[in-house]
This record gives sequence, C-alpha cells and structure tokens, in this order.
Amino acid sequence: MRKLPLLLLASLISFIASSQDIEKIRQQVEKDAMDTVNFPYGNQPKNGSFYTIRGMKMYVEVYGEGEPLLFIHGNGGSINNFLYQIPYFSKKYKVIVADSRSQGRSEDRKDSLTYEMMADDYAALLEAMKIQSAYVVGWSDGGINSILLALRHPEKVKKMAITGANLVPDTTAVPKEVWNLVKPGYFMVKNKKNKSYEDSMQLKLLRLLIEQPHISPAELQQIKAPTLVIGGDNDVIKPEHTLLIWKNIPGASLWILPNSGHSTPLVYKDDFNRIVDQFFQTKPRTFTPNDRFF
Repeated sequence: MRKLPLLLLASLISFIASSQDIEKIRQQVEKDAMDTVNFPYGNQPKNGSFYTIRGMKMYVEVYGEGEPLLFIHGNGGSINNFLYQIPYFSKKYKVIVADSRSQGRSEDRKDSLTYEMMADDYAALLEAMKIQSAYVVGWSDGGINSILLALRHPEKVKKMAITGANLVPDTTAVPKEVWNLVKPGYFMVKNKKNKSYEDSMQLKLLRLLIEQPHISPAELQQIKAPTLVIGGDNDVIKPEHTLLIWKNIPGASLWILPNSGHSTPLVYKDDFNRIVDQFFQTKPRTFTPNDRFF
C-alpha cells in the first residue's frame, strides 16, 4: 500500500483544503493513489531516468507520444501528484513529469532553494531533452515555477495552465489562518536539535513558502505565452489574488471551479483534464491591451 503523496497531505493540513476537497480526496485518492498496480507513477523504471543538470540529478518520467507537455508539482510533492493527469494526457501528448529540486527522487543537498532555481532547472531539463518548447501545467508551487519559466525562458513555454499559484508570501495572497499553520511549522523544524537530512529538506520547503515568491503584476505583463489561470472558489489562494494574476497576464483566460479548494486537479480531475486539453488545442484569441487591463 502506497502512502499518500506529501502534496496531498499538505492540501489537507498546511494548505487547508475545503471540506468538499477533503471528502472527495478521501473518496478518490485513498482509493486510487494506493493502487500500486494502476498508479505506479514516480517509481517506474521503464519510463524513468535521471538527468544531470545544474549541479543535481533530476528524476524524470515520460509517457506517451506527441507534442511535449510538462507537468510541475507543488511544494513537497512529486510525480505521483499527477496520477489523474498522466493517463489522460499521455494518450495524445508526450507527457514529461519530474520531481522538482529537493523533492521526490531529485535530491539536492544545497542549503538554498528558490523558485527561480527550479524554473531554471525545468528550462535546462527541456534543453537536455532537446525540446524547444512545451505546453506546461503547474499546480500550486508548480504554478509559480511555470510563471517564472515563462518569464525567464519564454521560448520554452508554448502555452501554460496554472492552478493555485501566488505572487507574494503574505496575507494578500493567502488567508491569515494559513500563515498561522505554516509559520509555526517552519520554526518548529528550524529549532529542532540534531536535524536529519529529511528535516533539512522540509525546512527548505517550508522556508520557501513563507519567504517567496516575489513577482510583481508588472512582470506578469511581460508573459507572451497564452495562459489559463485556474483556482477554486475556496482555494487557499484568495480568489482576488487569482484574479490579480489573470488580469495582468495579457490575453489570459480564467477558470474558477465551484466548491473547490486547492486540489483542483484531484477534485475535478475529469473537468480539469478536459478543459486544460481544450485550452491547449484552441487557437489563441486576439486581443488588445485595452481589452484586458482595467
């Protein structure tokens, strides 16, 4: 029996999934994610390999054929977080799923960790795989990484769909009660004596949550890739913050899911897959700056 991925636990604890999420996650994920026969993602030798990039070994799995589609997981997550997306999208895309730096099987013993580092990692990964550009799906911290990938390496992002992303680490983006959970957890690990390697990794990830990112709305206006901005109406990211992201990415589309928290790819897996696929396959609409900024 496989343990629930850390991102799912974070959705239930650190990220405060809505009550609707909790019930649906309990019903869906505990049933499906523990099925190691049907959902072996993240530990599949025939699909997996390590790429040595930017001073670390990054673990990657590839499924299917077609246009490349990169999935980027959230804080403390792994490849298996996309257990509902991989089988759907691999029918028509070349699905690329990696464990981000210091997470999953991508070990990194350096003290520092930033979203910019991870965005550069993914650009280097695509380069190592000889992929000029890819569709990108980012969840939570993966949404932040996707934004930075589109800003720092615009040639690598064909289109992107981001869900549960934030621009700043403060209560303008997330409710105060979230900080009341995350910050004590950080200091508890930080002040722990005789920290293990796992504690050090957890400390880096918690520090990432409370100190980063720092992306301005003005920077978002530089994004060229067609973007679908997604959020739950009960997301841990405040709806007004998701709207801020949408308003400042030129030509972006917006999708707010009803009765959903932070776990949109799980709770609404069928709708999520269908709408994201449809967005990738639809020709970008034309617009003028006056159509979007208000």
